[in-house]
Amino acid sequence: MADATVLWEACATAIQSKVSDVIWQMTFSGAKPITADDLTLTVSVPNSLIRDRINDRYHDLVHKTVAEVSDDQLTLKIIVRQDEIDDPEDFVIPLTPSSTFDPTTQDPATNKKPKQPTATTTIQTPTDNGGPSFSGRLTFEDFVIGSSNRFAHAAAQAVAEKPGQSYNPLFIYAEAGLGKTHLLQAVGNYVLANYQAKKVHYVSSETFMNRFVEAIRNKKLSEFKDLHRRNDVLLVDDIQFMEGKEGLQEEFFHTFNSIQQDGGQIVLTSDRPPDDISTLEDRLRSRFKMGLVTHIQSPDVETRLAILRKKSEQGTSGVKIPDDVLFFIAENITENIREIEGALTRITAYCSLNQEICTSELAMTVLADLITSSAPLIITPDLILDRTSEIYGFSREDLVGASRRRPLVTARQVSMYVFRELTDLSYPAIGREFGDRDHTTVIHAVDKITKLMAERREIYDQVSALTSNIRSNN
Repeated sequence: MADATVLWEACATAIQSKVSDVIWQMTFSGAKPITADDLTLTVSVPNSLIRDRINDRYHDLVHKTVAEVSDDQLTLKIIVRQDEIDDPEDFVIPLTPSSTFDPTTQDPATNKKPKQPTATTTIQTPTDNGGPSFSGRLTFEDFVIGSSNRFAHAAAQAVAEKPGQSYNPLFIYAEAGLGKTHLLQAVGNYVLANYQAKKVHYVSSETFMNRFVEAIRNKKLSEFKDLHRRNDVLLVDDIQFMEGKEGLQEEFFHTFNSIQQDGGQIVLTSDRPPDDISTLEDRLRSRFKMGLVTHIQSPDVETRLAILRKKSEQGTSGVKIPDDVLFFIAENITENIREIEGALTRITAYCSLNQEICTSELAMTVLADLITSSAPLIITPDLILDRTSEIYGFSREDLVGASRRRPLVTARQVSMYVFRELTDLSYPAIGREFGDRDHTTVIHAVDKITKLMAERREIYDQVSALTSNIRSNN
């Protein structure tokens, strides 16, 4: 199993998207991951009141979330932290639900004001069918600066240091995998770390639309407006998704105006500049251009090399990757940062499994399928699912279905990893290809396979075989 922190972060993201801010802060924000084994994820909470509240009122939510994230392999165990009470108790959430759950109901258990939210609890995360989760790992310190992104980085940092005063809005556009989401979330993390009183809201435009539709359906438009307009910093990812959606653009126009009029900061990302987003209303296009529009270009070889060095230094496998190997990757893998990192992961895993010293000759062999083809191959979801089905012997219906038999789960997770490595699809988009699964399930699968590739030869071989089969298109 992946470590407890990775598992609980995935669960927490899903839970936070389904409950109100008050419930999250008072009930779930104090939970901390402790351990995870093949059967149980153990989480600690500050006191028995919170433990009992989770069990009595939110049993269905937490149990379903843990089961989804772990592919039905884990149960959740809640313990009361020993450093906060004299007589700690533990409690295992039973498999039989004990109560019903209403995520929109405010918790009446206490009238105390919630504690000042931390960086992870202040941020509004997306709904199940929305965009990627807001990650505390994406900071300015982790962003590798080069000639292709230097101006965008400087602009984002200026906005973060003085939100609402520098460039408003800041519009960052780039192709997939070049770091625009990293900069967007780095702004949010910086503001939260340095302006604790400010409220930061991160949302993808797809999530914005899904929430908007649900608000209309459930007659909760006022709550929807409060959620998105009462913020000091609004971060919107993939704004091009609003293309052609008149009602959505109308709502966002008013959200945009409301935040700006109150002195708030808006940061937007897109895969193209405002003028290239067809069917975008002129009044929105003019507002997107009224601040600063900046472009992240494909990284040059020096930037790719710097990214590889940083990733190599952050690795935990203990494998030392020499400069000539890093340079080989940087010269030959040029599409985007995601492919560069995938190539490094594959080499590191191979060396770790075989206990071999990493050399440029070995790198040529391991990455042969990535660099031999000069003609671009169009890799579609259908192609990946078909190849996964052929190699593992499961039908496509099984792969995208609800069954959680262990061999099938492995095939599904490997396929999700390959989706992430070989396509530009976001986590939510990959989840939709697998029966509308939650994006946190995809994140967990990718993290798990990345870890297992360096530990288990059969997983490494399966990923390599599937990737090679897809790239060869045989």
